[in-house]
Amino acid sequence: MHSHSSRSRRLVPKGRRPRRRTELGLLLIASAIIVAAYVLTSLATKNTIPANLKLTLAATLTLGLVAHLANRWLVPDADPVILPTVIFLNGLGYVMLSRLDPGEARLQAVWTALSVVMYAITLLIIKRSKDLERYRYILVVLGLFLLFLPMIPHIGVDINGARLWIQVGRFTFQPVEAAKLALCAFFASYFIEKKELLSTPTLRAGNYLLPDPRAFGPIVVGWGVAMLIMAAEKDVGFALLIFLMFLTMLWLATGRFGYVVVGVIIFLGATWLGAHLFTQVNVRIVTWLDPWKYAQTTGYQLVQAQYALGWGGLGGTGLGLGHPNLIPVVTSDFIFAAIGEELGLMGTSIVIVAFLVLVGAGIHAGLRARSEFSKLFAVGLTIVLGLQAFFIMAGIVRLLPLTGMTLPFVAYGGSALLANYILIALLMRISHEGNHSEVSQDFQELYDSSLQV
Repeated sequence: MHSHSSRSRRLVPKGRRPRRRTELGLLLIASAIIVAAYVLTSLATKNTIPANLKLTLAATLTLGLVAHLANRWLVPDADPVILPTVIFLNGLGYVMLSRLDPGEARLQAVWTALSVVMYAITLLIIKRSKDLERYRYILVVLGLFLLFLPMIPHIGVDINGARLWIQVGRFTFQPVEAAKLALCAFFASYFIEKKELLSTPTLRAGNYLLPDPRAFGPIVVGWGVAMLIMAAEKDVGFALLIFLMFLTMLWLATGRFGYVVVGVIIFLGATWLGAHLFTQVNVRIVTWLDPWKYAQTTGYQLVQAQYALGWGGLGGTGLGLGHPNLIPVVTSDFIFAAIGEELGLMGTSIVIVAFLVLVGAGIHAGLRARSEFSKLFAVGLTIVLGLQAFFIMAGIVRLLPLTGMTLPFVAYGGSALLANYILIALLMRISHEGNHSEVSQDFQELYDSSLQV
C-alpha cells in the first residue's frame, strides 16, 4: 500500500510548474528588452541615461510579476507564451510613446497598471468560461448598450469624425472595445445552441434544402442594430470587425461555407453603398487608391507613413533617430509606421510575429477547450484580436484602406488596452481549462498503470 502511494506521488504530472517557470523566464527576457530599448531611446534623444530608469525597471518587472502571480494562482496550467508576448508588445508601445509624447506615455503607464489589475480581477471572477454561456442575452443587451452610449447627447463626443467616445470628466473612453467582447460571447453561445438549426437543411425551396430562417432572428436583430449604431457613429473599422467576427464564428459553428459566400456579397454591397452614402468611407477608399494625389490634404498622413517606412529600410534609423512626429496622430493610428521607421523591416516583422504567436496560442486554446462554447468563444476572441491588428497594419502599408482602429497593446489608448487585457484573461482561462483536463487525464492514466505494476 505504501509503495503504491509513493509511486503515485512520483508520477504526478509536473505540467503546470514548467509552464509557469517558462512564463517567468520569458517575462524576464521581455522586460530586459523593453528596458534596453528605453535606455537606447534616451541615449539617442537626450544623450544621457534616463533619470527614471530604476522606476521604469521596477514598474516593468512589477506589472509582469503581478500578472504572473495571478496566473500561477488562478490559471496554473494556462499557455506560458501568451502573457510574455503581451507584455513585450505593451512595453514596446510604451517605449515608442515615451519617445513621441511623454505625456501620453505617462497616461499609458497608468492604464497599463489598471489593465493588469483588471486582468487579475477577470481571472478571479470568471472561474469557468462556460458560465458566460448562461448570460448570453444579458451580454448582447450590454454590448448593444455600450455601442449606443456614444450617441447620447452630452456624453458621447466626436473625435476625428467618428462618434465612438464617451467623456467622463477629463477622461474619454471607447465603450465599443468592451462591447466587442460581450457580442463575441453572445454569438458563441447562440451559435452553439442553434447549431443544428443553422447547419441542417430543413426548409425546401424547389429542389434545394435550406436552413430554417427562424433560427437567424435574434442574430439578425443583434447584428443589424450593431451595424446601424456603427453607421450612425460614422465608424467603419469596428463595424467591419464585428461583421467579420460574426461571419467567421457562424461558419466555424455550422461548417457551411455558403454563409461565407453570402457574407462576402453582403460586405461588397455594403462597401459600395457606404462609399456613396458616407463621406468618410469614400474619402478613405479614394485616399487608399492614390494617397499622393491628396498628399497635402486627406492623404498627408498616409503619405508620411510611406516615407517613414521607406526611410526605415531593413534595420531602421535607430530608436530615437527617426522623424515619426511628422505623421499626424502617430501615437495611436500610426504607431506601426513609427516602429517601421526606427526599427525597420526587422522591427515590424517582430511585431507581426508577436501577433501571430498570440493568434496561434488563442486557436490552440480553442482546440483544447473543454466545451463547445469555450472552443468557439476562444476562436472568436482570437479573431477579434488578430483582425484588429491586421487591419491597422495592412492599412499603414496600403494593403487595405485605413479603418481608424489602433494596434492592440502597442498604440496609445486606455479603453482599448483595458479591454484587450480582459480578452487575454479570458483566453488564459480557457487555455488553463483545456490543459488542466489533459493533465488530470494523464495523471489518471499514470496512476492506473502504477497500480497494475
